[in-house]
Formats: sequence, structure tokens, C-alpha cells
Amino acid sequence: QVQLVESGGGLVQAGGSLRLSCAASGPTFETYAMGWFRQAPGKDREFVAAMTRGPGVDTYYSGSVKGRFTISRDNAKNTLYLQMNSLKPEDTAVYYCAAGRSLGTSTHNYDYWGQGTQVTVSS
Repeated sequence: QVQLVESGGGLVQAGGSLRLSCAASGPTFETYAMGWFRQAPGKDREFVAAMTRGPGVDTYYSGSVKGRFTISRDNAKNTLYLQMNSLKPEDTAVYYCAAGRSLGTSTHNYDYWGQGTQVTVSS
């Protein structure tokens, strides 16, 4: 079992940057595919980015964040990251990290979730 704790959210102006972190407990972090999702008020949780567990790590992004966001992981630190640049007001949401045995863009692909961290982008 994996426990996930996100941090790094906050309030930022449009065009600014934030880096989210997701600290994972447990000795098997490197065996999980990892993803970031977000949920804005009144909307469904949506896929943001994901990466395979390796070897030969692959990354995937939603069209709305590709080129602006970068997902990465440090298996030695049991930590997942999401670097967010050129932020827009429409990026405002609660951001969740997730761990699963299979990579995918659906919430159903992931078994473990963090509690979320709020990101607010002002115009």
C-alpha cells in the first residue's frame, strides 16, 4: 500500500510557475505508475500528466498542459513532481497525485490517491 501527500500548491498570478510535490510512503514507490489529476469546482476530476514506472520512463500529458507542465519522479526520494509554468486562470483546481499498477489517463487506472493541494491562478 502507498500513502501519498501533496504539497506546493498556492496562489500565483497568470504566467507564473509552481512546483507540486507528492511524497510517497512505502518501499515500493518505484514499482508504481504515477499520475497527476485535477478537479475544478463543479467539474469532474481530469487527467493532467502521468509517467511510467520504468525502465525507459515514458511521460504523457493532457493537451491543455502539454508544453507547460513537466512531470518527473525521484525514486530515491519517493517523490513525484509536477513543474507548472505559464500558468493560466483555467489551471485553477485541486491537484491530486495518484499511484497505480498500470499507466492510464483514467482515474480508474489508479489505486491510491493523495488528499490534494489547491492551486489558484489569478488573472
